[in-house]
Amino acid sequence: MKQYEQIEAFERSDSFVTLNGYQAEVLKNKVYGYGNAINYPILGLLGEAGELANKYKKVLRDDNGELSEEKREALIDELGDVLWYTGALADDLGVTLGEVAYRNYKKLKSRRERGKLQGSGDNR
Repeated sequence: MKQYEQIEAFERSDSFVTLNGYQAEVLKNKVYGYGNAINYPILGLLGEAGELANKYKKVLRDDNGELSEEKREALIDELGDVLWYTGALADDLGVTLGEVAYRNYKKLKSRRERGKLQGSGDNR
């Protein structure tokens, strides 16, 4: 796997978890059967993102957008599930979460520098 020195900027040394350290823990729990690499985590990621959206939709519907601490905690838990599947998928694609973060950082930095943060399309 490629490693970039800049990846360390995304890893919080004062934190319990770094992106790549978290991904290493994800791999210990990666059980989805032979032949399901990439397929399983993509579907899981979509499912968990849907659960996250659904829980927040109910905050909008039932609570006029007021986020209670209990519902905030539930959203954070769902976000963790999204992160787990993201880490598993990154591994199946042969990259670290740190590399994914770094590549995204470079893309967004380039857009910002070129004044292209708004608009649509991946290659703006």
